[in-house]
Amino acid sequence: MDIKAQLAVYGEAINNKLDEAMLLPNVPQLLKSAMRYSVEAGGKRIRPCLVLGTSEMLGGDRDAALALGCGLEMIHTYSLIHDDMPCIDNDDMRRGRPSNHKVFGEGQALFAGDALLTYAFEWMLGQGIEKNDRDYYRAVLEIARRAGAGGMVAGQSLDLEAEQNGISDERTLYAIHDRKTADMLIAAVLAGAYTAHATDEQLRSLESYASSIGLLFQITDDILDHEGDEKLMGKTLGKDEKSNKLTFVSLYGLEKAKALAEETARQAAAQLIPFGERAAFLHDMINLIKDRKN
Repeated sequence: MDIKAQLAVYGEAINNKLDEAMLLPNVPQLLKSAMRYSVEAGGKRIRPCLVLGTSEMLGGDRDAALALGCGLEMIHTYSLIHDDMPCIDNDDMRRGRPSNHKVFGEGQALFAGDALLTYAFEWMLGQGIEKNDRDYYRAVLEIARRAGAGGMVAGQSLDLEAEQNGISDERTLYAIHDRKTADMLIAAVLAGAYTAHATDEQLRSLESYASSIGLLFQITDDILDHEGDEKLMGKTLGKDEKSNKLTFVSLYGLEKAKALAEETARQAAAQLIPFGERAAFLHDMINLIKDRKN
């Protein structure tokens, strides 16, 4: 099965599970609408697809992978809602339609993000309570660590600090994106591995793989912000350059950034050698991220 067909299969399963998760019968209607607006906007669902793909590669528990993948998608969605707000990136468009705060106002958008973050853990823990599986809870803990003050949020904070203070060195750039982008992809891959009770050696290889595709994702994102198609991207482009934001393109130039993307893709592929042909989906994800147009 080619990568697009596989992503469609995974995407359908994820969206069906998200529909179940987002019924939210006890949530006030306006807050529920704001939460669902951004979750239902779609997107590539890369993180939950990585959970499913890794779990399947290792023969893991599919139901557990779906539960964890949906939780990760809620966390990712909350981060986008907050990123788009005027105090951070001030973006009016997300996934091809108005950002959450443009529809519901800044206050409700803030609450929707807060609610998605906390509900993600309520959902994941609730889905796992009957399993009584130590590795399932290790996966939830991994997600919490990678999403929080030592992971994604740390990267966002460093990014904003760098923009406000004009910091533009290589060390800061990598520190930002190791946390802001890579950590959530690492969480996805390791969560999938935990559903199969992966060995420590497997976990180390998969963490290195996910770290590389996280870096690759950010490099290509910076390249697309410079030369992408705004209609395909579904968001405003060129804002990084206008705001003098630290990016791989601003630091290295466009051609060197493209060369770095190729090298990072090779590094990611090398980490999959121990898994042989079973890793076909994860290999295909490397090329999908490297060659993406949105």
